[in-house]
Amino acid sequence: MASELADEPCEACTSEDEPLPESEYEEYLAELDTEVWDVINGHHLEGTYEFEDFRDALEFTYEVGELAEEEWHHPDFHLQWGEVQIEMWTHKIDGLHKADFVMAARMDRIHEDYS
Repeated sequence: MASELADEPCEACTSEDEPLPESEYEEYLAELDTEVWDVINGHHLEGTYEFEDFRDALEFTYEVGELAEEEWHHPDFHLQWGEVQIEMWTHKIDGLHKADFVMAARMDRIHEDYS
């Protein structure tokens, strides 16, 4: 599931930005892999990617880590055999920003190589 959202810039927020309200983040959420991602309590994205083995899950985690360093937008990971769980939100505003959804769309794109 390729999303145009993955091609958009991952622009950092400013301290004047507010977290996205549900009416705004719903359109971004619709562009993500809905079998992976969900918004939790209007505060953060939570996703679970499945893999055939530990090595693929680890390699995916590494690739997403490289992306996070490039964009300076770092998710929380939980890696286990055949699965990577991710939590992501913008800490500066303690909530969701468009950049969170851009990063999630890019993770979806990376995961396509493992399907």
